[in-house]
Amino acid sequence: MNRIAAAALVCLVTGAGAFAAAPQTASTAAAQAPVHKLTLEEIMANPDWIGPPVEDAYWSVDGRSIYFKLKRKGSSIRDLYRVAATGGAPVKLSDAELASADGPAVFDRARDRAAFLRHGDVYVREVATGATHQITRDDADKSGLQFSANGNLLSWRQGNDWYVWNASTGVVSQAATLKTERNPADQKPDQMERLQLSLFSTLREIKADQDAVREHDDELDAENPARAPAPFWLGDKVRVVATSLSPDARWMLVVTIPKSYQRGKHPDVVHYVNDSGYPETEPARTYVGRNNPAPQSLVLLDLKAHKHYALSLDGLPGIHDDPLHDLRATRIAELRKEGHDDEAAALAAPKTRPVSVNFIQQGESFGPAIVWSEDASQVAIELRANDNKDRWIETVDFRDHKLVTQNRLTDPAWINWSFNEFGWLPGNRTLWFESEASGWAQLYVKPLGESARALTGTHYEVSMPVVSPDGKWFYVLSNKQAPYDYDVYRVPTTGGTLEQVTHYEGLACFECSAPFALSPDGSKLAVLHSSAYLPPQLAVVDSDGRDARELTDTRTPAYKALSSTWVQPQFVKIPSSHGDFGIWAKYYQPADYDTSHAHPAVFFVHGAGYLQDVTKGWSYYFREQMFNNLLTQEGYAVLDMDYRGSAGYGRDWRDAIYQHMGHPELQDLLDGKAWLVKHHHVDPKRVGIYGGSYGGFMTEMALLRAPGQFAAGAALRPPSDWTSYNDGYTSDILNTPQLDPEAYKISSPIEYAKNLQDPLLIMHGLIDNNVMPGDSIRLYQRFIELHKKNFWISLYPMERHDFKYADDWYDEYRRIHDLFTRYVKDRKDDAQVVQQTE
Repeated sequence: MNRIAAAALVCLVTGAGAFAAAPQTASTAAAQAPVHKLTLEEIMANPDWIGPPVEDAYWSVDGRSIYFKLKRKGSSIRDLYRVAATGGAPVKLSDAELASADGPAVFDRARDRAAFLRHGDVYVREVATGATHQITRDDADKSGLQFSANGNLLSWRQGNDWYVWNASTGVVSQAATLKTERNPADQKPDQMERLQLSLFSTLREIKADQDAVREHDDELDAENPARAPAPFWLGDKVRVVATSLSPDARWMLVVTIPKSYQRGKHPDVVHYVNDSGYPETEPARTYVGRNNPAPQSLVLLDLKAHKHYALSLDGLPGIHDDPLHDLRATRIAELRKEGHDDEAAALAAPKTRPVSVNFIQQGESFGPAIVWSEDASQVAIELRANDNKDRWIETVDFRDHKLVTQNRLTDPAWINWSFNEFGWLPGNRTLWFESEASGWAQLYVKPLGESARALTGTHYEVSMPVVSPDGKWFYVLSNKQAPYDYDVYRVPTTGGTLEQVTHYEGLACFECSAPFALSPDGSKLAVLHSSAYLPPQLAVVDSDGRDARELTDTRTPAYKALSSTWVQPQFVKIPSSHGDFGIWAKYYQPADYDTSHAHPAVFFVHGAGYLQDVTKGWSYYFREQMFNNLLTQEGYAVLDMDYRGSAGYGRDWRDAIYQHMGHPELQDLLDGKAWLVKHHHVDPKRVGIYGGSYGGFMTEMALLRAPGQFAAGAALRPPSDWTSYNDGYTSDILNTPQLDPEAYKISSPIEYAKNLQDPLLIMHGLIDNNVMPGDSIRLYQRFIELHKKNFWISLYPMERHDFKYADDWYDEYRRIHDLFTRYVKDRKDDAQVVQQTE
């Protein structure tokens, strides 16, 4: 589920003077200024006043400079900057200078040539001379740049088509033309057509000539490689959804779905405030279970022989099993007993489980999880069962045109959305991949024909593997030191010790496509690091961890002046009353905390479910963190917990919420409350709770499943009925509502509406096409019909799930602040709450 996204920024000086060599931490500035009294107008303003985080850092082709982007003051435009890797003031590139800037580059094996995209066009640079050649000039979107092993061919994707540049001839040609139609040459005349041919000699002559022309064209195609290749006719029953070309342009893999597949019925959002002045509707995504994802198929094209082969999935281990057999049998029996035979029949298990090709991060974009070895002799494909219980990594036997299983990962709950990267080591015979098979995200290597071997350990996670240019090292992001500390580590590709490279403790970055990048020669790392009140900044570190140098400080003077204001979160592990484990949390305590009397407290609950907010890095919820600081200035203690289901703590922590969302998480929140009461003098009657998206869901579950435990709650854009959320997220955790209705019933706040007794404020954007506003509106109607009190709703006509506009942010948090002031901080007793609302 998408989290509340950061909106646009105010007050940044964008010239070279905006940068300093070393960001000043809160501790070094603590004695320089008195504590500033925070206001809602300030912290909910357009965050340009903070200064933009560094985004999308990448190396120049020659490895001497690093490019990065900064959001422009008062605009959504991102400007491109360049800074020398040795240090110095970053330079904003002018429009004229952008025409000669490098893009993120790929290199050939010998590293003689580099290729990159600039303004959507392909460029090739001769590394030795610096000579740069423009290969394309058009407005088509491109991705997937790759060189052949000998460096003579460069290919890229445009939609589902692939184009190849030949360095020897300078010609750009389409690798293959795909036709989702029947081959006209294979179509035989029907009875009526045969009758006409038998009657009229002129028709027979025309047909004979057409056949001769077609045969002649086929002969020319076979003998003359300079001609455009004949199309591949894939039939009229499929639709192409993804393609992947081998680096040598010999093979292509095509992913298809049935052409008859329909998206299904979908809800709409309504734009009430728009340019036209009339309400306008916009289609949103389909509800979970209302139309299952399309089954995908694989076709292998031999571009040299001009033949294509369907790759059967029948050999995938477990492909004919039903991991939901027991649940399915129970539900089918229930439906038949209730007289719903048609619904029971629709739940019958398929003979072959439908699968999809995973999508993974590939450079600057996402693409199908299909990875070719450098010499194109091998290809690996990552498939995922549509029932979310299995992941397979397959290679292709090009001689027999079949899939060969290299790894199967099974999870009785669901396969993680993360830790699915894989690839090939130099040498083209060893596969590497990420897996949670042990319960922790580990890095594995598997030589073909041999068993897989883990290179990293358990009880911590590794992600984002990058192989060094010389093939000797994997560089990874890991929290080996502590769950909340993220840094770059490295491990030999042949196995050995996992070595810590950076020591920032804050490299995880939700906004970053990658928090680190190796230089072209592998000698240095560009890293984006941050801390609790420091937005992501750029530094460069030697690849062995020595000589770290800061390159940016993009904070504004106004924001830096507040360094002594912020409360540094304490990282605490709260014991659970439901098992032998603890829950990590960030605890914010007011300055000069007076233990002679009980204090009010507030829980902030992060969104997405599977997200980690308890880290030492810059929070995606930076506004909420500033609001938490404002609350501490008013005497509240604040707790932010990584409840079960959060990221960063292994598979079992994530899987704990399977089939009962909101239950383990609520147990953890209540343990957090008990800890506050016992150890931090918190008044159990004066504890509030708020959060957005999944945090809003948990706020509703807390008030409706544990009435009386929280004095008041604010639920922002909350999913209150999981049957109206999407398939890709919800069916992983709860299966589908047709198969597992009980899981949806016990996991949806709307089912507990009768329990409302504590004040609840609901807020939702009316054009939210992620969590539909209907979720909040339907729950509100339930409260009306149940004659409930103490509930309010605030709707925002111009906001989606990720609020964008400062006025709306301010209005939301003004209401939340008023709610907590009235019903938490100033609460006297239960009678007062009833009296105030009547």
